[in-house]
Amino acid sequence: MNNLLYFIAVILVIGWILGFFVYNVGGLIHILLVIAIISILFKVIGGR
Repeated sequence: MNNLLYFIAVILVIGWILGFFVYNVGGLIHILLVIAIISILFKVIGGR
């Protein structure tokens, strides 16, 4: 489960970066970033 959360977080961060620089969709990009950060926090908190 932790590996899945980490994988999803990495995909969302990559999507956010691509969206920010290429598509510039607006609010959707920031939602992706927040979800990715939350997933990373769950990985860090759960790993310790």
